[in-house]
Amino acid sequence: MSRETIVSPFYGMMKLSDYRSKRSSSWDRAGKNRDWITISPHGKSELLNVQKPGCVKHIYWTYIIGEKEGGKAARRHLFRDVILRMYWDEETDPSVECPLGDFFGVGNGVVRPFRSLMMTANLGGTGTPLSYGFNCYFPMPFRSDARIEIENASNLTARIWFHVDYEEYDKPPADMDQLGRFHAQWRRENPTQAIDPPQDSDKVNLDGKENYDILKAEGKGNVAGYILTVDNITGGWWGEGDDMVFIDGEKWPPSLHGTGTEEIFGGGASPATEYYGPYTGFHVVTNYDGSMWKRTNSMYRFFINDPIHFQKSIKVTIEHGHANALSNDYSSVAFWYQNEPHRKFKLPDSGQRAPREHK
Repeated sequence: MSRETIVSPFYGMMKLSDYRSKRSSSWDRAGKNRDWITISPHGKSELLNVQKPGCVKHIYWTYIIGEKEGGKAARRHLFRDVILRMYWDEETDPSVECPLGDFFGVGNGVVRPFRSLMMTANLGGTGTPLSYGFNCYFPMPFRSDARIEIENASNLTARIWFHVDYEEYDKPPADMDQLGRFHAQWRRENPTQAIDPPQDSDKVNLDGKENYDILKAEGKGNVAGYILTVDNITGGWWGEGDDMVFIDGEKWPPSLHGTGTEEIFGGGASPATEYYGPYTGFHVVTNYDGSMWKRTNSMYRFFINDPIHFQKSIKVTIEHGHANALSNDYSSVAFWYQNEPHRKFKLPDSGQRAPREHK
């Protein structure tokens, strides 16, 4: 077998195997067209429960929420108060714990269409923002079992349509133990603590200790990407913030040190127009109330060709303004693969998750 075939992104379509293709979905078991699930206030629902080796290949979901279904308030609760959790291989602490909307790139409750290799948000025909279709293409392997659930942590009823497409194996593939398990975690600092404001390019940050933490993980693994949302409440250009990635407990300087926020996400200087691509994007730029860069800005970077490797631990951080001089609302979702056990998560409560209102 040639090396070219092995590295081809289409290898999985060509290789003949004994794998079985499966789907868990919300199809109407009565044979009618009520193809959704309803999650009661403070209730839970399973999207997937498999007791064999396998790999999740694709997750899709959508909603329809107009004014008669609760409008903007109901959508905000859906995006931030419906919690997505994933468990692999009999674990009791989830490897994924994240608000449903943020996991799929909905920043601060603001939805925009975008298309990347790992995530997409596609418009529906009933009008914006009444319905979007969301897709995730991260592969998620498991040796013995997998469970995906959502919890409705709001006082409102939630209704979604979903597909989870996966492969099922009679026994784990030979390389299963070389594959990290998929993880995702949501974090927020609201607001960040401004250090010695206002911004001044001559100020220094030579330790990164006051940076916003996107990810702290322990074990051996690879960072696969992250989505960052900044609610710019201070106004003006907010992104003079370098990323700093500390690997395996290293001290200053970090192994990866960037030159500004827009560079991480592939943009030109100070993006004020939305864009998206296979690996990078500024997919939400609201320019609220006609002011450039004001309020919600969301962006993504997927490390598909250049995963960030760590052997013992990793801390992915970013400055909030140059030398951390700005106080804004930062939230993020980090995606990574690692061996188990993983560091336990602590999801903020509903009040701490709620997006700031746009007056």
